[in-house]
Amino acid sequence: MSDRPLRLRFAPSPTGFFHVGGARTALYNWAIALRLGGTFVLRIEDTDEARNQPEWTQGIIDALAWIGIHADDDHFEGPYFQSSYADQHVAAAQRLFEAGVAYYCDLSGDEVQARAKASGTPGYDGYSRDRGLEPGPGRVLRFRVPEGTTVVHDLVRGEVSFENANIEDFVLLRGNGSPMFLLANVVDDITMQISHVVRAEEHLPNTPKQQMLWQALGAEPPVWAHVPVLVNEQRKKLSKRRDKVAVEQYRGEGYLSDALVNYLMTLGWAPGGDTEIVPWSSIVGEFRLEDVNHSPAFFDLKKLAAFNGEYIRALALDEFIETCAPFVLASDVPWNAEQFNPVVFSAIAPLVQTRIARLDEVAPMVDFLFLADAPIDEAAFAKTMAGPNSTALLTEVIDAFESAEWDHDSLKETLEAIGDGFQLKLGKAQAPVRVAVTGRTVGPPLFESLVLLGRDETLRRLRAALGHVRTAPE
Repeated sequence: MSDRPLRLRFAPSPTGFFHVGGARTALYNWAIALRLGGTFVLRIEDTDEARNQPEWTQGIIDALAWIGIHADDDHFEGPYFQSSYADQHVAAAQRLFEAGVAYYCDLSGDEVQARAKASGTPGYDGYSRDRGLEPGPGRVLRFRVPEGTTVVHDLVRGEVSFENANIEDFVLLRGNGSPMFLLANVVDDITMQISHVVRAEEHLPNTPKQQMLWQALGAEPPVWAHVPVLVNEQRKKLSKRRDKVAVEQYRGEGYLSDALVNYLMTLGWAPGGDTEIVPWSSIVGEFRLEDVNHSPAFFDLKKLAAFNGEYIRALALDEFIETCAPFVLASDVPWNAEQFNPVVFSAIAPLVQTRIARLDEVAPMVDFLFLADAPIDEAAFAKTMAGPNSTALLTEVIDAFESAEWDHDSLKETLEAIGDGFQLKLGKAQAPVRVAVTGRTVGPPLFESLVLLGRDETLRRLRAALGHVRTAPE
């Protein structure tokens, strides 16, 4: 490998939300650029006019920034747009034709298939190789695949050999003169002086063709690295039609960018030491393409949630409260600005922080503090109150809470004593009180919640629940 500048590229198409697989590939490239002082080039491959949307391009830029790849960083270059280089693509194809390594073919797709069917050999059979056709309407330009073997030196997969006899003469220009993606991709990489191509393994079958083009255009091929594909729990490749793959969705559900970045980097690679949860600075210092595993990587939602929970718990309390703001002040929460009390939320926040894995779990956990009435989970309420002692227990709790000291220890001791009278452990005695006051069977610690809610509101909700139980049909 020559001593050329380190330049890596990330080349997504703006045809949808930002895929977590693309994010992982971008992060691999970014980590290498940062560690070795190289350049990360963002190229938007926007030649699919039917599917491209401007908002998807901005979505890519925004998603990259959210995971820490910022356009204003000294290591960042772009975005460039593939459509801006169409003339160069065509010019490169013309040079290949003039050099005799590409030729025109007038067979239609149907004719190619018919010949393949007649011969029993799939694919194009080289029919026009020696016909000497000139450019013309409807004629495609094909690359003349040489004899022999193409060896791809891959940092992840080692040496991968491809028999050229199994590679048909592939199309460079369509019948209307527009360049194929394969050609455009190579010409752009050469123009932008890309030294390393790090991408998903699904692109590996195209690599021998691209390597041939690099060489035919007189350029030294890049360092190749094909990283493992991401799969779901059925070990099928992640699909946007079947799986949750959009980075934007994970952001909206309350995953922290640092947690997602850390988790994505472990899909195919692992940091040293006894934990995978490590800061980005350590990842950059350790990451090597040679250490990436080539086996498919399982995108485990439970493990991602565990990572996220660890990162949430590691936040300073003030930072956690600030990070929660978009989720507790969102337009779809069940309370309005006047109902929300930031002082009360700050008090409950440390209890919530240790119990959630995603920030969108915060609002359902604290809503009972800000709503006039707790949002009752009817099924949970009915099940909890179905016990033979529920009515009597709630009656005693109401009587005792009317005069009890309104602090954590006193409320706990009071309920423990009532539970003992019914031969119930504290957990069982708490259940009807919790569901009556919060509407749910799980949530923040009960007694801290009661203190924040206040005596009057707690008693009002307990009385309302008791009345509901007494009037419920048998």
